[in-house]
Amino acid sequence: MKTLIQNTKILTMTSEQVIENGFIAIENDRIVYVGEQKPENFEADQIIDGKNKAVIPGLVNAHCHIAMTLLRGYADDLPLEEWLFQKVFPIEDKLTCADITCGTSIGLMEMLRTGTTCFADQYFMMDNVARAVEQAGMRANLTRCQMCFDEDVDIQKDKTMQEARAFYQNWHGKADGRIQVTLSPHSVYGCTPRYIEGIVSMAHELGADMQMHLSETAKEVADCQAKYGKSPVQHFHDLGAFDRHAFVAHGVHVSEQDMLLLKNKNVSMVHNPGSNMKLASGVAPIAQYMQNGINVALGTDGACSNNNLNMFEEIQLAALLAKGHFMNATSLKAYEAIQMATVNGATALNLPAVGKIKAGMKADLVMLDLDQPHCYPMHSLISALVYSMNGSDVVMTMVDGTILYQNGEYLTIDAEKVKFEVKQSVARLF
Repeated sequence: MKTLIQNTKILTMTSEQVIENGFIAIENDRIVYVGEQKPENFEADQIIDGKNKAVIPGLVNAHCHIAMTLLRGYADDLPLEEWLFQKVFPIEDKLTCADITCGTSIGLMEMLRTGTTCFADQYFMMDNVARAVEQAGMRANLTRCQMCFDEDVDIQKDKTMQEARAFYQNWHGKADGRIQVTLSPHSVYGCTPRYIEGIVSMAHELGADMQMHLSETAKEVADCQAKYGKSPVQHFHDLGAFDRHAFVAHGVHVSEQDMLLLKNKNVSMVHNPGSNMKLASGVAPIAQYMQNGINVALGTDGACSNNNLNMFEEIQLAALLAKGHFMNATSLKAYEAIQMATVNGATALNLPAVGKIKAGMKADLVMLDLDQPHCYPMHSLISALVYSMNGSDVVMTMVDGTILYQNGEYLTIDAEKVKFEVKQSVARLF
């Protein structure tokens, strides 16, 4: 299949330079040409006109719990510990495979509608998540998140450990490579040290990458210091969790020593501004991470603590929060915020062929409608993307060269069926 996108603005993310009227040639799942001139000798099977449109790389949501869309708006205005242990966990105990499937599918619809082409997800019953991702045509980094409070657990016979291993073996590299699988100790407070070491050992055996929650609240850090005499970053580091390629979510409360450890181990940090503000966790020191050469990606977290999966909102929040909190208008510039949601997210998820628009890269693309009142005047596409536009401006979302969403229509998901199933699940759960 050959596709030509023509007459469109293009932000390639290879630089801040915008192609004002350009062409993108796609063959199967790859971009084969990007430029200002129409490619010669390229016979397209379909031509997409980009007049009054812009094309950007698909957004990467680097931290999410997609099936938690079922809990959207259920437990608002609570601190994290009360929200998680008193509200979220009791509902999660009731979730069935059918709930996970429809919760995932409605989340995929929201992501496709708002320009996300790839996401990282931690949850359970992950076979159902993977099947929904495969059917929808999305790209994802998935993990069976692991928790254990039993100091004497038999690591080899532990049910969750077995589920994580089986999920990796069954799904890593599947769906034409669109699904990658990582291993994930939930957090310092969710796992014993011995259990974390067991996960690390399995990661080395399987060759798996790692993802986890880290230093999200001041209480988490204080409790870890009291129990282990070190910060969560130091604790995970000493247990070997960063010896594999790793990306971690939140990183709100960290020291200079913590940052040095993360930098030395090439760990990516995933910033979740909306969730961190809503749960009153604090503001991650993004400028300091960047100054220390740490790759910073962007995530929404789950829809129960956000309450949406709209990455355009996270891009704007990240840029504005950094300026306001640190009282420095250059703490996070517009282009840097977009980098966090595209190329930096791809780096965090270990996807070198994702995040930019150039020949040889995956054809994960998003087209936006610029013919909207809030896009006039268009002094700068980059400024508009961060400070003016939103996910609702997306008119086309493409993954691996296949259009999955276009002009209000989902081409791989039965939207009405999913919405009906969500209503059924919610009625039973609540």
